[in-house]
Amino acid sequence: MPTFRIRVDGQVTEGEADSETSLFAALSRAGIAWPVSCRNGTCRTCIARLLQGRVRYDIAWPGLSAEEKEEGYCLPCIARPLADVVITRG
Repeated sequence: MPTFRIRVDGQVTEGEADSETSLFAALSRAGIAWPVSCRNGTCRTCIARLLQGRVRYDIAWPGLSAEEKEEGYCLPCIARPLADVVITRG
């Protein structure tokens, strides 16, 4: 299974994740602090803007509006990478 780089815009440290690992888990393993609460995509504490890359979700419609998805927002607690990813705090 391929692994992808996960980076927070403006930070040198990055994490790695396969397509079955959430962005939040990858960031945590890399020692990068990221706010999180529910870890199931409903509270939106972790909301981020996807600057580069693509993600997928195990649930059909996580706690994002259609407009937010279109504008590139993601929920790192449940988003899984499909490519190298760069995010910034939402």
